[in-house]
Parts: sequence; structure tokens; C-alpha cells
Amino acid sequence: MATVDKHAHREHSGEALVKAARDALVAAGEQWTDMRGSVFEELARHDRPASAYDIADNLSAARGKRVAPNSVYRILDLFVANNLAMRVESANAYLANTHPGCAHDCIFLVCDECGEATHVDDEAVSDRVRAVAGESAFSTRRPIIEVRGLCSACAE
Repeated sequence: MATVDKHAHREHSGEALVKAARDALVAAGEQWTDMRGSVFEELARHDRPASAYDIADNLSAARGKRVAPNSVYRILDLFVANNLAMRVESANAYLANTHPGCAHDCIFLVCDECGEATHVDDEAVSDRVRAVAGESAFSTRRPIIEVRGLCSACAE
């Protein structure tokens, strides 16, 4: 994931990412169950947005028994609500938040060719979107901006 602005948060990966996600979820008053851990680990291993069906299929194969996509959806919704994951709305797919628990707006650059979604932190854009909404007496909850096009690899 790309970062435009410098933030005070720390980017995590591997086991440190799973631990940071677990700590953030528990700090939010939620339980970190084995299934939630498995869903997060599976989500975190994807470089591109993953659907609940992708995650359910991979977990089913790994566990040797069926994992229902609707169970995965509920867990992913919990992760999004607690800033452990980000939802790419246009693809109905998810990315692990590499700085779990950090609340910020979602700005994605989504490649129409390969499906790559790059998350961008840009406080100036986020602040302006919130200001425009406020000028219209609109109270924002979670701004999401998706820019569709071609990534540098596909544009060549």
C-alpha cells in the first residue's frame, strides 16, 4: 500500500500485523477468536483485494471443512468497523489495514486491468472532502474514494 502523507502510525506485516490487529480488536472490546484470526491471516496474505468467497474457499481448503462465506462477511464487517480491514466498495473485496486500529478515510487507486488496489493516505484530500460535505450540512461517517484506471504496470 502506498502512503502519501507521513502518519504517526506504524506499518505492520507478517506476524506483527496479526498481533497488531488482535491487540486493536481486543482494545475495542471485541474477542479475537480462532475463526477471526484465521480470516485476518488469510486476508493479510493477499496483495490484492480479496472477496469473502475467496477467503472462505481458501479457509475451507486449509481446514478440510466448509467455511460459509456469510460467516466470513460478518467477520470482515467487524474488521472494517474496527479499522482492521478496508473495503474496496466497487470490487466488493477487502484489504488488510497494515496499521490496524488507525482510523482514516479510504482512498483507493483501482486498476481496471489487473485488479490491484493501492491505498493512499492523503489528509489534504480527506480534509477537503469532509469540508465540502460539511458545507452541504452533510455529516460524514467514512468517506471512500475510488479512482478507476490503469496501474503503471498495466498502462505500459
